[in-house]
Amino acid sequence: MRWIEDAPYRPRVPFWTRANVGEVLPLPPSPVGWDFVWANRGVIAGWRDCAINRLGFEEHELDPDPDLTEVVANFGGYAYLCATFNRIWAERAPGMTYADMDLAYFGDHPDVPPYEPEDWHHNPHTTEVTGAWLNWVMGTMDQSELEAQRLEAHEIRANRPDYTTMNDAALLEYAHSLRPVIRRMFDMHINQSAAASIAPGVLAAVSAAVGRPEAAMRIMAGVGGVDSAAPSYAMWDLSRMVVANPSLTAIFDAGANGLYERLTTDVDAAEFMVALDAFLAEFGSRGQNEWDVASDVWETDPDLVLSVIDKMRLQADDDDPLRENAARAAERESLAAEIAAMVVGDPEIHGQFCAAVASTGTFLPGRERSKTNIIRVIGETRLAIRELGRRAVERGYLGKVTDINFLFGDEVEALTKGELVESHVLVSERRAHYDWLLSIEPPFIINGEPTPNSEWPSRANAAQVESAKVGEVLRGLPGCPGTYRGTARVVLDAADPGRLNPGDILVAPHTDPAWTPLFVPAGGVVVDVGAALSHAIIVSRELGIPCVVSATNATKKIVDGATIEVNGDTGEVTIVELP
Repeated sequence: MRWIEDAPYRPRVPFWTRANVGEVLPLPPSPVGWDFVWANRGVIAGWRDCAINRLGFEEHELDPDPDLTEVVANFGGYAYLCATFNRIWAERAPGMTYADMDLAYFGDHPDVPPYEPEDWHHNPHTTEVTGAWLNWVMGTMDQSELEAQRLEAHEIRANRPDYTTMNDAALLEYAHSLRPVIRRMFDMHINQSAAASIAPGVLAAVSAAVGRPEAAMRIMAGVGGVDSAAPSYAMWDLSRMVVANPSLTAIFDAGANGLYERLTTDVDAAEFMVALDAFLAEFGSRGQNEWDVASDVWETDPDLVLSVIDKMRLQADDDDPLRENAARAAERESLAAEIAAMVVGDPEIHGQFCAAVASTGTFLPGRERSKTNIIRVIGETRLAIRELGRRAVERGYLGKVTDINFLFGDEVEALTKGELVESHVLVSERRAHYDWLLSIEPPFIINGEPTPNSEWPSRANAAQVESAKVGEVLRGLPGCPGTYRGTARVVLDAADPGRLNPGDILVAPHTDPAWTPLFVPAGGVVVDVGAALSHAIIVSRELGIPCVVSATNATKKIVDGATIEVNGDTGEVTIVELP
């Protein structure tokens, strides 16, 4: 059966991982999502562009096919990031080593293989180009290109065509026309992500040298302008509208099922719905697994937004996330000035430190903004394809609108022409295969030729992890500073926050922007996977919530309802009491 083809195995780049990319594509990518966004000169090609045009790799070092470049690949139905590639770049970059890259992605993960240098790993051209790039990261920090892309993404959304009036060919052409934009914007996203990884190392080194190692993380908090935190602030305002209006409160009190429909038909909710529509116009492209056009996002399923607002409304006004953000920003400014004063006698170190503070404030928000820009454009691709799916259902070609997610690009084109024979059977077979992929556990690390996915363990078997006992300490990476003790709530789906209540500690498998609003009612956050610049860390620092990431199997080891303590300074999670 046709599915997304595995990338060819290349012995010279044997080390692959789900780290980082597991946050971007936590689920197996859909055929339609892979073809319209990732492959065919899309995201993967944008990654290659950045490697060559900005980070100093040479054309001959990478596969000539932009869709097969050695940066990200599909193995066994899941997306993987090439850790060998990242190590090589770190070895070539002035002042960096592979160990710096490993620490950022894996912490002290026990399965990380040793680095084995080869002659081709060194390239003076890369070193030279990266040196100039570092001058931008720590010097000019010009973000005019990123700002131009922000305006472009907003313009694409503002000029959204009426998909319902376009013919099939025009819809298909429009979806294709957005791919080059996604490619350019992903080039920028990798550029911003790489840039965001530089200054934290300088902050850590200088802070440790003056005996204040804990200061580095706090100087990276409250930087402001983090786009992925913005929806949380907007949802908070919506939740205050509910709290202030008894009629709205009664509608929410009636339960989450059918909430959006009840709101649209109740005259007392008119003002709230105007505000919600404005929210969806600005943030509607965000959602769980938002990089795959197959996924529902806030615009296509507003109940996903309302379920979080339902949690936020239970919080007191004093829990306003902007208040905590302001406190973090003040602490950041004070600590930065304090450390700078301690090294003022060494002009070189003082200059490096001050540049690192400025760079952090530039590129941590820049990384999230570059992501927001792409997601806004992907959102338009999603809506165009869904309109094609809706029409296919009307014509009897498909059973459900979402069935189109199981078709490849050439098949979508054939479907619009009525030429896709036995489309129902095709979709049924692929849906069954997708469900099977969901039932298996992809290895976190691949080192060497990948084993067939038929040999991967089932999630049911992989889930047999012994629960942590009282006094046991789980160790991960420190994310956001602070210590918090509370009730653990294991949440596996951002769309179903379950019993998560204000003050509880959110324990999640991974995070993307759909999870971010759940941080607001939480007193702390613990995540199974995540790196030093993961989405969970950047947003938790903006919201001022103690956070630990890369706490392997936390969602399996921590019993729901247990009392735990999260130490965001040390990366430790302690089991205090079992329910």
